[in-house]
This record gives sequence, structure tokens and C-alpha cells, in this order.
Amino acid sequence: MTAHPPPMALLAELTHRCPLQCPYCSNPLELLKVNAERDTNFWKAVIDEAAALGVLQIHFSGGEPTLRRDLPELVAHARGAGLYTNLITSAVLLDEARLRALAEAGLDHVQVSIQGADAESADRIAAYAGAHAKKLEVARLVPKLGMALTLNAVVHRQNLDRLAEIINLAVELGAGRLEVAHVQYHGWALVNRAALIPDEAALARADAIVAERREALRGELVIDYVLPDLHADLPKTCMGGWGSRFINIAPDGRVLPCHAADSIPGMSFERAGERSLGEIWDASDAFQRFRGTGWMQEPCRTCERREVDFGGCRCQALALLGDATATDPVCHRSPHHARIRETALAEAAAPPPEFRYRRP
Repeated sequence: MTAHPPPMALLAELTHRCPLQCPYCSNPLELLKVNAERDTNFWKAVIDEAAALGVLQIHFSGGEPTLRRDLPELVAHARGAGLYTNLITSAVLLDEARLRALAEAGLDHVQVSIQGADAESADRIAAYAGAHAKKLEVARLVPKLGMALTLNAVVHRQNLDRLAEIINLAVELGAGRLEVAHVQYHGWALVNRAALIPDEAALARADAIVAERREALRGELVIDYVLPDLHADLPKTCMGGWGSRFINIAPDGRVLPCHAADSIPGMSFERAGERSLGEIWDASDAFQRFRGTGWMQEPCRTCERREVDFGGCRCQALALLGDATATDPVCHRSPHHARIRETALAEAAAPPPEFRYRRP
């Protein structure tokens, strides 16, 4: 029994390797190489510990997790441990045989990322020729093999005008869920913010399209909609609250409260296997650092929303202000909100520069 309610989900980042070069890549700025990745037995032990801890879902992620040859073995092990299994993939390395092997191993759900509504623009954004056609091929197979399908569409100023077509594509592919996720501007995406951030008029059109299509497709397609932070007045509850609902394990075995937490200087992260996941979840410095409200500065400390959004995103506060303990500047109550917002809107109004691709 842990002192804190157990995490609902485990994000298992099996590798940082990826064939795509997305300009908004959410992996850390310093990617781990293949020789830092942990082996099959390590991940099986992690899965067993997570299930014993009370985790209900495992999300196999990366990088591109299908680069791991042991993925079917890990899926089968997770299924045997009673976990709901989800694969988060670019799909470009899958074919029917590999997908069928994953289905037979017990994979419940596949989340396929798409970069746009058409091959030309999507392949340009991913910097991978033929990616879009391969994604559609795999996505069509997922429901036929008995697995649930989610499409994840990361949207920004260079594909937002095709949002209606992206929604139509999700329907045509038989997806049960579409995640329309605006780029969040820290990490590698911050490098490309001027090329990615939409203006307010484009955002308003997207809001209207999502509202209209949600109603029209009720009962057929669930549309999740993640707004861009820099156009908001209130921050999102990052990860459901730091150390509250999710546990993340990096390719080298470090246990993190979120996949970007290692961007915060001065923090130490314990490795799975060196101490139990339950002990790390309950008592490690990394999970205690921003858990709850005791760490907060003003205006968060006395804000009535302090147990709603928990001060917003720590990594974003660090990226934009250089202080991970500050109020997320997305919040209109932050003394830095106006300056940060004005800078972002000025970038959105200017012509977009060329992408700086995430070269592997």
C-alpha cells in the first residue's frame, strides 16, 4: 500500500530513436542513444512492479517503440499482468505481419500520429518521404485486427487550415477517437515556435470546427481537443497534477513524473530496479518536488485554483522564465503573462521561418 494513491498509467519510453524528424518533437533535447536502453528483462520487471502498484494502463512509447524487436514480448507480458496495453506509434515501420503479431500478443489499442491531411504537407512536416501513406495503411488495418484506433493529430499554423479534412480522415479510417493536440511550446517545439504558432483568427476557426464536428459526430467519433497554452488565460493541469496520476520511465530506466522532467536542473531521478516503484512514487525527491501545493510561490499559493491546475506546467515555467517553481506564465495571474503572450502573438503574426528539424 502506498502513501499516495497509485498512478493510473505508466508511460514506458522504450527508446528515443525515431525515423521521423518532427519540428515539434516532445522528447528531451538530449536524446539517449541505443546503448543506454534497458533490456527486455528490465521492462518485464517494471511491468510486474507497475501492476502490483495498482497501475491500470501501459503506454508503449518512444521515440518510435516499434524499433524494439522485443515489443510483442513486452505487450504479451503486460497483457498477462492484467494491464490495458496501448501503442503510441508513428506507424511508418509497421506492416500487416508486425501489426498482427502485436494483436496476437494482446495489444488493446493503437495510437497513430499523423502530421496532416495530405501526403505532401504531412511528409514535409515529418521530413520522411512516404510517411503519410504508410500511416494510413496501418491505421486501416488496426480495427480489422480487432484493436481500438486513436489518431493523434498535432496541429499548428502549417496544418490547422486542414483541420476539417483531418477530422474527415479519422472518420474514414474507422478511428474511435481523434486527439487534436495543438503544439505545446517547450523543448524542441520552442526552437520552432515562430514556424508553428497559429494566430488567434486561425485558432478561433479551429475552435468552431471542433465544436461543430463534435456535435455532428456524437456517438461515432470522440474528439479530444488540446488548446495551445500560449493562447490561453489559465494553465492546464499538467499530467493531472505532478506525481498524481502518471509515472514515466525513460529508456535508461530513470523514473520521472513526466517525460520532460529531466529538463529541470537540480533534480535527481532514481532508476527502476534500484528501489521499488512504490517507494520511488511515494518518497523520491523527483515525485515530491512539485507534488501538492506546499512548494508554490504567489500568486499560486493563495489562488483558489491551486488544487485544480497545480500551478500549470513546471517544464514550461522553466523554458519560458528560467524558473521551474514560478507560476506557469500562461496564467493571466502571472506577472509575466502579458509579455510572454505578446511575444508569442507577434511571432504568430509574422511570416513563418523554415523548420529546424529534429535530426536523429
